[in-house]
Amino acid sequence: MTAKDCGHEDYHRKRLYQRLLAATLTLIFVILFIILLIFLILRPSKPRFILQDATVFAFNVTAPNLLTANLQVTLSSRNPNQHIGVYYDRVDIYASYRGQQITLPTLLPSTYQGHKDVTVWSPFLYGIAVPVAPYLADSLGQDQTAGTVLINIRATGRVRWKVGTFVSGKYRLNVNCPAYINLGSKNNGFPVGSGVKYQLVQNCNVDV
Repeated sequence: MTAKDCGHEDYHRKRLYQRLLAATLTLIFVILFIILLIFLILRPSKPRFILQDATVFAFNVTAPNLLTANLQVTLSSRNPNQHIGVYYDRVDIYASYRGQQITLPTLLPSTYQGHKDVTVWSPFLYGIAVPVAPYLADSLGQDQTAGTVLINIRATGRVRWKVGTFVSGKYRLNVNCPAYINLGSKNNGFPVGSGVKYQLVQNCNVDV
């Protein structure tokens, strides 16, 4: 075989590799385009969260303006999508009062939520002697005198959508659940151990 024949063979081999590469890339592009098209057509709806109840073990202010809050909440999430699953990645939940975080964040277990599935979490939220602004301590006293305290249960984290075998990138999740609790009276709840459980069934605001 001459050098000319070798060069000719190398040329055809190179052309074959280029065509195979182009065909492979085109196939991958078509598959990704179809998945993206299906994803856009289905238009995933954001999960629906409900704050089912809150059990209050401690919620009081001591001098100098230190707030102790020990709670257990039951939070449910429903995936309204018929063809899209949801991955919950690192979701933290905590309580806030008038815009200030009053408990440490509690990490919820990562989970996958199938089509139309419901997931329920019951985390404990702890805040021991958390410093608060003096006006917040005064506001809390006024709210308790008025009979109702508004505590916001918030969850922040990341979610991913699953369509078939396709899994999207991460999207920011923000959940805000207002909880109106009458801490001045146990008649609105029922005792659970050393705490008082309040049935709420409160819809939450969800932003994805």
